[in-house]
Amino acid sequence: MEDDLAWLEARQYTPDQLELARTILDEVRAGREVMDAVRRHPLPDGGFLGKHVLIHAYRELIREGEWSDDPAILSRIRMKPGRTLSGVTTVSVLTKPYPCPGECIFCPDDVRVPKSYLPDEPGAMRGVHHDFDPYAQTRSRLEALEAIGHPTDKIELIILGGTWSAYPEDYQAWFVQRCLDAMNGFDSADLLEAQLANQHAQHKNVGLVIETRPDQIDLHEIRRLRELGVTKVQMGVQSMDDHILELNHRGHTVDDTRRAVSLLRSAGFKIVLHWMPNLLGATLDSDRTDFLRLWDDPHLRPDEIKIYPCQLLENTKLHGFWKTGKYTPYSTDELIDLIADIKPHIPQYCRVNRVVRDIPSHHVVAGNKRTSLRQDIQRELERREKSCACIRCREIRGTPVEPEELSFDHSTYLANGGYEDFLSFVTPEDELAGYLRLYFPGPNSADTGLLDLTNAAIIREVHIYGQSLEFGLEEDGAAQHSGLGERLMTTAEQLAMEDGFQRLAVIAALGTRGYYRRFGYELGETYMVKELA
Repeated sequence: MEDDLAWLEARQYTPDQLELARTILDEVRAGREVMDAVRRHPLPDGGFLGKHVLIHAYRELIREGEWSDDPAILSRIRMKPGRTLSGVTTVSVLTKPYPCPGECIFCPDDVRVPKSYLPDEPGAMRGVHHDFDPYAQTRSRLEALEAIGHPTDKIELIILGGTWSAYPEDYQAWFVQRCLDAMNGFDSADLLEAQLANQHAQHKNVGLVIETRPDQIDLHEIRRLRELGVTKVQMGVQSMDDHILELNHRGHTVDDTRRAVSLLRSAGFKIVLHWMPNLLGATLDSDRTDFLRLWDDPHLRPDEIKIYPCQLLENTKLHGFWKTGKYTPYSTDELIDLIADIKPHIPQYCRVNRVVRDIPSHHVVAGNKRTSLRQDIQRELERREKSCACIRCREIRGTPVEPEELSFDHSTYLANGGYEDFLSFVTPEDELAGYLRLYFPGPNSADTGLLDLTNAAIIREVHIYGQSLEFGLEEDGAAQHSGLGERLMTTAEQLAMEDGFQRLAVIAALGTRGYYRRFGYELGETYMVKELA
């Protein structure tokens, strides 16, 4: 919400403010540090201009033709630069409240928001503010990001709201359509028109993410998700122990999780699993053992993971167990020790997106209330002289790179009856500049029945790190637009041919189809496909 407020303020600038901003920008352009230039020009009534005023003035200079677009200057005045250092710009939207098939004892169930969410947590506030309207949420977020200096031409759309698969199919189609309408800039007649238009839109959808439960994934749902344009699936699996799942009334089994992951991987989806330590019945030792099952089991091995320690909230069934002494939340120190113990075991092909859920502390009855747990864990790892090799800990983010100094890395691991190749480019310091996930189905892999994937190896993800850049722009030392993606694609094609595959399929988002067409891929039913020589 704070970014939306920054955008609203950008509509109230006075001519004097904009003139002062231009003076500051001239000094920045001449090489002066941004905050030094700002402090040299205080406002008449005290205080200083915010960066959002500088960004607004910068965009005016570009529109009026007085300046040429300069990514280097924009990167210096950009607010919250970390938002787009992973290579894309994320936009999160929230679905309306709707019944969830789960009866988990730890979930909040506030009728004002989808189950498992709270109306005042950051991930839900924008949805509540816009009455869950997908168009309004997407549009306001795009305008807010632009106002604070972020590119919005490559958008990863994340649809939050509990169990997406439980919503009516017509609501799902309408919701995605309206999000795309906000990116496309016009109201479409139907979902197909919105999807086709987005391939050439100003705000291209380069990833579509939903969240659901393992027991909701079957062949029909796989096909349905592809028709909607989904490329990544988040699943709350919580535990790899059937007894723990049963105690917490999770409503699915470990076999359900294994089957769902297998289907999703065979269909090329990127897989994000949510794992929850400190459930009812778990202990610190059992959680350490449970976490390792995610990597020891070839039917799991997610691409990304969110570690969401169970948090004790009022108005949940778990709260009753706590009141009777049958449940004890871990302390903050215990959580830090636990996650510092398990994090170094995460393989290099996985990204840890979160290590705690951002629930406002006043909702937490007992146990950890710190939302800065990731930083606490990092300090503990440094104290132990250990490190985590996950993608997030290794990505280059804003570090300049020289493509000719990068080395190519190729690792392979068994997965769901086939095997995965993780191809990457790394710096001499072992920082990750870009990677590609290539899945080779085997005789025992799940059969999706999707024609595009017949006799095909599957590129499940191509990701180049560093500051997200607008199409057509270059920045010295930036990994994006430096040809790394093309080099990874060429290598993937060679490996697929060497392994005897007749075709290569890509689970391409709507806005990336044009990129893959450059390399000879054509749109099948829902995948970009290339016949291999």
